[in-house]
Amino acid sequence: MTWLKAFAAGFLGTLVFHQGLMGLLYLAGVSPRAPFPMAPTEPLGIPQVASLAFWGGVWAMVLMPLLRRWTGGAWFGAWTVVGALAPSAVALFVVFPLKGMGVAAGWDPKLIVGALLLNGAWGFGSALFLRAFKAR
Repeated sequence: MTWLKAFAAGFLGTLVFHQGLMGLLYLAGVSPRAPFPMAPTEPLGIPQVASLAFWGGVWAMVLMPLLRRWTGGAWFGAWTVVGALAPSAVALFVVFPLKGMGVAAGWDPKLIVGALLLNGAWGFGSALFLRAFKAR
């Protein structure tokens, strides 16, 4: 049951916090990408936001056992920092090159900072949902 709660926390963390921040950045004119992208992904054709949320759930399942020793404010700090760094590093150095975008998308500072901010928001949100679900 704990793994399901972790998946749900990461899934919701993506939809509420990651995409919520994306919406704020879009409305502020900082990001050209609108939140909740519905364009189909390859090869399954599911909406991008559903794919993002799925992987957010998977990441929460991976990080939960690694971060469970933290308590109090350190719990949220650990999830925010590790959430910003780990998924961003994998996206920038593994996923982007696999998609033909080059390492770190050509070292574009806006893209790197954006990834860190969005994934940090996801990490904080995932920690908040985990706490609400009483999953440790």
